[in-house]
Amino acid sequence: MAGKSILHKILILAIPLFLIVSIGFGLFYGYWNSASPKKTCASCHEISASVEMITQSAHRNLACKECHGTALSNGVNSLREKGMMIINHIKGVADEDVKLNEVQILGVMDNCTRCHKTEQARWLSGGHSARYQDIFLNAKHNKTEQLNFDCLRCHGMFADMSIGNIVEPLDTTGPWKFKINSVSARPVIPCLACHQIHLAGMPQPRPDYSNPQNLFYGRITSNSLVSFYTRHDKIHVSAGNLPILKLWEGVRLVKVSSDPIMRNCIQCHAPNAGHQAGTSDDRTPRGVHEGFSCITCHDPHSNNARQSCNKCHPAISHCKIDVKTMNTSFLNRSSPNNIHWLSCTDCHKGGRRK
Repeated sequence: MAGKSILHKILILAIPLFLIVSIGFGLFYGYWNSASPKKTCASCHEISASVEMITQSAHRNLACKECHGTALSNGVNSLREKGMMIINHIKGVADEDVKLNEVQILGVMDNCTRCHKTEQARWLSGGHSARYQDIFLNAKHNKTEQLNFDCLRCHGMFADMSIGNIVEPLDTTGPWKFKINSVSARPVIPCLACHQIHLAGMPQPRPDYSNPQNLFYGRITSNSLVSFYTRHDKIHVSAGNLPILKLWEGVRLVKVSSDPIMRNCIQCHAPNAGHQAGTSDDRTPRGVHEGFSCITCHDPHSNNARQSCNKCHPAISHCKIDVKTMNTSFLNRSSPNNIHWLSCTDCHKGGRRK
């Protein structure tokens, strides 16, 4: 009887205490998610740099949780992570530049698609939506070029591990398999590979409708919203700060577009160390298209170039041939005339068409 009496007293004390703690936590959690970020997330000096950038960006009116979720978004993992941040903060162990791991990056990407559905649909229809399984288990490629650490520079740049921890064996024989199966369906080129969310910038203002003739002249020239994420330094570099490619065709210097978006493209679609045109994965336009930017023909998100000819060409060229039916790689992948460096003399020898 005495034991039951003690248990009864403990329950009488514990239940109200539990309810008080639960209600208190609920109220605090509700306040934390509804209050201004300046009073919650943004008050921590560990992320002050990111906070300062977001207040100048086109996303500045969004609450932190819109992209990063709440403290409970990822269940126990979120609680453990946030708890360690508080402990480290109290202990004075501070990282002034907090980094997201790959899983967190993909979580942010899922939130991006809530607003950017059109961009997501285009991305899914293009080559940049490839998954780990499409790249690292590709037998045809792996037999030609051995998997190595540099693969992750463009494919899986947010990976938290080395290539040897992801796939095996690292040879050209195979068969290849993942050491960690959970990576299989992850995209190797997520949104944040080319887009820095905490990027200084201003949204475009409404034009002066009372004077339609000045709409064009009143537009503000803005910086490119594209940035390249460098895996080695774990930072984004604005495309405008990337160098213009120096490219040679033999000893001739090729004219290369200064478009910031193209500067981003060539970080992966790059020539060999000698910067010779057409080597490695270089697709810089030459010939009749020399000086063009990648996005002159390619949609930035889907990479689709099917409607590109109509942007510049009339249906019939000087040759009296529909440009879309010419013998080029635009029409047929096996054509010897690659559209990226097609020259007039590829078809016209001595002024006459072959």
